[in-house]
Amino acid sequence: MTKELRTEIEIQASPEKVWQVLADLDKWTEWNPFIHRAIGKAKVGEKVDITLKSGSKEMTLHCTVLKVEPNRELRWKYHVLLLGLFQGEHSFTIEKMDANRVRFIDREVFNGLLVPLQAKDIDTNSRQGFEAMDKSLKARVETTQ
Repeated sequence: MTKELRTEIEIQASPEKVWQVLADLDKWTEWNPFIHRAIGKAKVGEKVDITLKSGSKEMTLHCTVLKVEPNRELRWKYHVLLLGLFQGEHSFTIEKMDANRVRFIDREVFNGLLVPLQAKDIDTNSRQGFEAMDKSLKARVETTQ
C-alpha cells in the first residue's frame, strides 16, 4: 500500500533564505519541534539520522539523501526493519512565488505492508508534526532576516 502526506505553507522570504535554514541540519534541534534532531549532511548519498516525535512516540530513522537541489529541494528515504515492511521518501520543496515569498511543501510517500496499520497515525500525529515543523520553519526564517 502507498500513502502520501503533504502539507504546505507560504513563507515571506527568498528561496535562498529558506534553504539556508532547511539545509543546516545541525541547527534543526534549535527550531524544529517534529524532527528535533538531524545528524548528517545535506549531500546526495550521505546518511542522515533523524529523531522525530510523533504523538507520544519518539523514533530515530536512518535516512539516505537522494536529492539536494540548493534553494529548491531536499529529499531522503528510509526504511524500518526490512525493505517492504515500511519505508518513506520525504521531500522538502521550496517553490519561488516572487522575490521574497515561497511556498514550502513538506511531503512524504509511505510504502509497505505496515502502512495500513500506520494510516491513522500518519493522518493525525504525522500530519500534526509536519504542520508544526512548517510553522516553525516559517517563524525561524521570517524572524532571522
